[in-house]
Amino acid sequence: MPINQLLKGCERTPEEIELLNRAFDHALHLLGVLDRDDPLCRMVARDVIDICAAGTNDPRKIAKIAVERMGLR
Repeated sequence: MPINQLLKGCERTPEEIELLNRAFDHALHLLGVLDRDDPLCRMVARDVIDICAAGTNDPRKIAKIAVERMGLR
C-alpha cells in the first residue's frame, strides 16, 4: 500500500494515519483503481498527504480534492 510506504519515518499519530488511509482508500474508490501497484496510487497518496497537511481533516473531502487535482473526474 503506497500511502503507508510514504508515511514510514514520519511522525504521525495513529488517528492521522487512519485518516490518511481512509482518504486514500476513498480516493482510489472514486477513481475506480483496484490495483494497489498501479503507479497512479503513489500520486494519489502524495496528494492525500499534502491536502491533509494543509489542514483538511475530513477523509471524504481530502479524497474529493485529490481526485479533482488529478483531473481524471
